[in-house]
Amino acid sequence: MMRIDFNCDLGEGCGNDAGIIPLISSASIACGGHAGDARTMDEAIGLCLRHGVAIGAHPSFEDREHFGRRELATTPDAVHDLVARQLAVLAAACDRHATRPRHVKPHGALYNLAARDAAIAQAIVDAVLAQDPSLVLYALSGSVLARAGETAGLRVAHEVFAERRYEADGTLTPRDRPDAVIEGIADALAQVEAMLATGRVTARTGETVAIQADTLCLHGDRADAPDFARALHDTLAAAGVRIVAPGAS
Repeated sequence: MMRIDFNCDLGEGCGNDAGIIPLISSASIACGGHAGDARTMDEAIGLCLRHGVAIGAHPSFEDREHFGRRELATTPDAVHDLVARQLAVLAAACDRHATRPRHVKPHGALYNLAARDAAIAQAIVDAVLAQDPSLVLYALSGSVLARAGETAGLRVAHEVFAERRYEADGTLTPRDRPDAVIEGIADALAQVEAMLATGRVTARTGETVAIQADTLCLHGDRADAPDFARALHDTLAAAGVRIVAPGAS
């Protein structure tokens, strides 16, 4: 039976968490950079524990005004420090619930920067190793960050996206383009089904791009995210795909 992790970015104050968490296997929880505070982390962790969902940290540029989706001028040292700081915050929140994080997934502009910039990717990898080398690193399939994590000995989950469009080089279409996000559920399901069936995705400009789909992401800040999550969950189940977090039996 084919297995895939179904993850969602949560704890972002969007009000969708309770409707999404029962349908997924992993949650990447905002830990104070682009969103999130002690209350939202506690609520998201509690929901994850109630539904058997793996907990991960979702560190980002510390830019709440732009929800962490604006690329900021930075250095590898600064990125190492902000990732280390946010990982520690989520780890402390997990301690309050007698649990621990299982993975790390950078958010937004930091994620996309690390997908192409080797020095930024290495800074993130080093911060993860310092926090807990058993953490799984979620990274864009085939990206610089994925390679850096694997080279350093981290377990890496290559990530694909249900409702984001791709460029011919395998990167995500920048959000400043009007067609960066797939708005319709049917179109997103068709992209997911094609990725799982062929190991490839069709880029915005028509090229086919090879991908490795260890984990499938849905963005939890969409207004229709619970409906999207249900449709994706049901489509995977109907195809005989087992939804399970990395490392779970």
